[in-house]
Amino acid sequence: MKAEVVYLFAFDVASEIATDKVQSVLSEQPLPLDVRTDHTFPRDVPLHRPLSIEPKLTATLNGRPVRALVRIYEVGAITIALRVAFDVNNLRELLPFHNPQLGDDLILDALARRLCAQVRDSLDGLLINPVPTTEPEAYTAFCITEMEGVNDVNAWLTEHRREVAGLLSETAPERLSEAQVTEVLRLQRSFENCDVVVIDWDAALVVDLAGYVEDTLYVLELANLQLEEFRAMDRALDGYLNRAYDDLQRRTFSLFGITSPVLAVLREYRVDLTKLADEVTNITKFFGDWHLARVYVAARERFYLEQWRGSVDRRLGQLDQLYGVVQAEVYGQRMFWLELIIVIFFAIDLVAILFLKR
Repeated sequence: MKAEVVYLFAFDVASEIATDKVQSVLSEQPLPLDVRTDHTFPRDVPLHRPLSIEPKLTATLNGRPVRALVRIYEVGAITIALRVAFDVNNLRELLPFHNPQLGDDLILDALARRLCAQVRDSLDGLLINPVPTTEPEAYTAFCITEMEGVNDVNAWLTEHRREVAGLLSETAPERLSEAQVTEVLRLQRSFENCDVVVIDWDAALVVDLAGYVEDTLYVLELANLQLEEFRAMDRALDGYLNRAYDDLQRRTFSLFGITSPVLAVLREYRVDLTKLADEVTNITKFFGDWHLARVYVAARERFYLEQWRGSVDRRLGQLDQLYGVVQAEVYGQRMFWLELIIVIFFAIDLVAILFLKR
């Protein structure tokens, strides 16, 4: 059984990356990602293609070289895929690769973070509204491209359903309940008898005896990236709303009401986050390959992307309401002062008339 373990990491690094101005990354020229579509798809339907490079690494895992694929997305994200190929006899042998360590006790997460930092340095000046790098959104894909004596992958999956569930749940198969096995296998997609993908929360099994898994991995990468971006937006909205409430509590009044910086900051938050939410959603707006679209829908359900998007939309609604309240208060204060000025002028006019008559 030939297998490749792919560790996907998604980093939120900025509000936006000027990808059209990127000349080189880590001394290499990045190229738009090219994903092959072998299934039925309509013409002229675009597929989002980030910039991609494959930097050289010296790291090894169990004596096998580790490959790295770096992709740069316009929405302000960097994804890193660390890939290691293995020959195994059964799925149980892949269990230890959920959280492996490289040589010198270097864990994969640390390698991904270090590589992301180097890419950030290469993009100096092209990051728009950069943010501190936090813990990445990680996901593991177990890819199998050869299985001796197997022609029908779906029949094989039915026979080995418990082993597959154990691998994706990171648990010995005999310890799993039947309910857990059913839940793990609930979201699976297959186009031919030679391929199948099973998507769980923390890991996925991708089998394609034709040997090409890049398209499915790309879909999983996009879904994982969206999860990281929505979580980052949710954290940012928490901070924005708290700061906005603090600003309102400490607000000062001038001739025209609340000082303008509060209103300007709220307006900036609202526009930036609404734009980012739309861009993150639109990177998967079109999948020319219908099979890939079905894979994405399954990943979206498993990652609860609709719920995360709903949370971001609700927070943006709260920001809109707060902006509306502040704006109404500003207008109210302005009208009060304008009316007061009119009354004062009217009173001065009356006094002047009375004195002039005398």
